[in-house]
Amino acid sequence: MIVPTHRPAPGRPLEDATDAELLSTHVAGDDRAFTVLIERHSDRLWSLALRVMGRPEDAADALQDALISAFRRAGDFSGDAAVTTWLHRIVLNACFDRLRRMAVRRAEPLPEDADRAPELIAPDDPERDAVRAGIADEVTAALRRIGADQRAALVLVDLEGYSMEQAARILGCAPGTVKSRCSRGRAKLAVLLQHLREVD
Repeated sequence: MIVPTHRPAPGRPLEDATDAELLSTHVAGDDRAFTVLIERHSDRLWSLALRVMGRPEDAADALQDALISAFRRAGDFSGDAAVTTWLHRIVLNACFDRLRRMAVRRAEPLPEDADRAPELIAPDDPERDAVRAGIADEVTAALRRIGADQRAALVLVDLEGYSMEQAARILGCAPGTVKSRCSRGRAKLAVLLQHLREVD
């Protein structure tokens, strides 16, 4: 349960509150605080969902499930970890739940164009941009072909930049388990993406 002292000072703007203060304020009945909290971390949560799910529409569904869950379960936050760790864990759980449901009925479709965050790529070289977009599609498709546990570990460590220890807290397992999953996942990706090296 959130410690009640984690509340912003009276009159202090919600935007200046810490994550823990925002969550506590939300639990106390101010839903604006939850909106501020999610807006603060929305880009990273979306990126995580997209990289785990592979397709924007699936990522959007999983993220929506996660945010509803976080909204409802905010009172269960114990404060043992950072609020961002708690949010990332909820997003990953929502992704895993959706992947399990999809696996029951899925005939594996070809991956659709992923959100390539065009603002991160300088638009001065269309040929280079096309090559990067193609590689991004190849990596997304390859990630979809490895197990969800290994995919989540790789996304957190290699794509999101978390340390093994941080990823372990998010995934709720030991750092050694994350290291092992990353190692096995990288080995599988190396095989799946070997043709990209051969192009050089």
